[in-house]
Amino acid sequence: MNTLAIRRAAGTLLVIVPLGFTVCFMLLLQLFEYPDILRQPTGDVLAKFAAGGPTLIAVWYALTLAAVGFIPLTILVHRVLAGRDAPMLLWVATAFGITAGLAQTLGFLRWPFLVPHLAQSYLAPGATEAQRAAAGMVFEAFHIYAGMAVGEHLGYLSTSVWTLLIAIVIIRTALLPRWLGLSGAVLALGIATGLVEPAGWELGGMINAYSYLVWALWLITIGVILLVRRAAPVVAELRAPLLPQSVAP
Repeated sequence: MNTLAIRRAAGTLLVIVPLGFTVCFMLLLQLFEYPDILRQPTGDVLAKFAAGGPTLIAVWYALTLAAVGFIPLTILVHRVLAGRDAPMLLWVATAFGITAGLAQTLGFLRWPFLVPHLAQSYLAPGATEAQRAAAGMVFEAFHIYAGMAVGEHLGYLSTSVWTLLIAIVIIRTALLPRWLGLSGAVLALGIATGLVEPAGWELGGMINAYSYLVWALWLITIGVILLVRRAAPVVAELRAPLLPQSVAP
């Protein structure tokens, strides 16, 4: 694949993936009161989910596909920024980006496949208290592990590190406007605030949510630039180490 084709592919995914993420998030806000619903009792969450029907399941599935799409997006961004010789910092960023895509995918995947069955079992007219308790326990276990630990904690951590490192690469090169790198670094910190919400800082969750929405616009902006601008020559700084090295006397 030549350089122009890589830029076009990366630009296309940089527009489609965050746009899909944003649309799904807005739909979940309307249909499911997400993410506030997650702070409600398990029975209320499952009842609200069941009320959403097939439309809500389809939205969760689409959001899962958006998370999957972040993996090739990360790889193509690497190809665009790497030139002929990718710096180590870019390789580290790509590893975190792939991890972020996998973590978000695993976190979202339970909603279109596992939760419908749990909601049906919990809300069945003839369900006993023991059956409801079992369904609720499974839901809470997956919510804590797949949702909070994998999808949120690992997902937030990996996404923020990927964004920060990509921002540093952008700042150190002439491939994209410098302001994109500076704003990306700020957004990385905003996304990282979601890591401290479980510790009791509720404002961190709000900052994280808004940072993700602006982050989606940040990705779309990079995508549009890659699609409409002609490729700029790679500067020497891209091939130079991005971390300081000791100089022999």
